Amino acid sequence: MAMQFPAITDTHRAFIETQKIFFTGSCATGTRVNISPRSTAHLHVLGPNAVAYLDLTGSGSETAAHVKAGGALTIMLCAFDGAPMILRLYGQGRIAFRGTPDYAAFLDRFHGGAEPAGARQIVFLTVDLVQTSCGYAVPFFDHVGERPTLDRWAQAKGEEGLRAYRAEKNTTSIDGLPTGFRDF
Repeated sequence: MAMQFPAITDTHRAFIETQKIFFTGSCATGTRVNISPRSTAHLHVLGPNAVAYLDLTGSGSETAAHVKAGGALTIMLCAFDGAPMILRLYGQGRIAFRGTPDYAAFLDRFHGGAEPAGARQIVFLTVDLVQTSCGYAVPFFDHVGERPTLDRWAQAKGEEGLRAYRAEKNTTSIDGLPTGFRDF
């Protein structure tokens, strides 16, 4: 049975910190819904009503476009081992692009100031509702490890190659919305 909470509890935080994957869901009026899987290695609980994750360069930037257009953002985690549970964080997103003070502060706090290969922006979520549900139908999966493919791809492209790629692929959504992305 689903339960709703106004904030992230200590139990929720502990659950988030033990998961290996999370999913973002976003949309804006008149757009397609975007759902993306992400590694929790870059997801951090900032407080009872705030989380953020380092977003790496990808083939699109739907979340940034949807957030810029005032759209909704949801983060979902589910247990693939141990006790079953699904946890959703609902709220409004905000993007901190490379070169901004919030981007640098996040890197300082969680990455020792170093920028991981392919990093492009930080996605902040101000959480206005936390919902848990049973997760009884979520299958068991074993976490084998992180894929090194994106890191190798980003390192091979180099900074100039990444800038060119992001300029081509990350400035508008598939529905033509601007993402606000600019490379510094």
